[in-house]
Amino acid sequence: MKTVLKILTLFIAVGAVGGAVMMWMDPTGAGWGGAPMLDLLRAKMPWPDLLFKDFIPSGFALLAVNGLPQLLAALMLFKKHPWACQVTLACGILLMLWIVLEWWIWGFVALSNIYFVLGLVEAVVALFCLRKA
Repeated sequence: MKTVLKILTLFIAVGAVGGAVMMWMDPTGAGWGGAPMLDLLRAKMPWPDLLFKDFIPSGFALLAVNGLPQLLAALMLFKKHPWACQVTLACGILLMLWIVLEWWIWGFVALSNIYFVLGLVEAVVALFCLRKA
């Protein structure tokens, strides 16, 4: 069980860190097809002139909400920390909430759907991990 969680947390963390770096390197989204998404963010999110001029704040949010917590969970799993399963469960729930927000903004997108399923699997496996402990 914990092997599955280690793989999931690392995969999700790498995806979130990579996504954040991509947003910082090309904040307009023009090079990776994100420019139309920026208009939707501006239309649906609060403080569009402050937070959504480009993707730089979104990159920090992605890193803070999904990248760093998933890395922390992975580290805790590898170190066999007693709270590793609880932190991993929280990460799975956070990821699913993040994706629900994405669905509200952009609708159902294949990559978002995949990450929702990954968050769900992560949360369910973490629950099984907790029950075994």
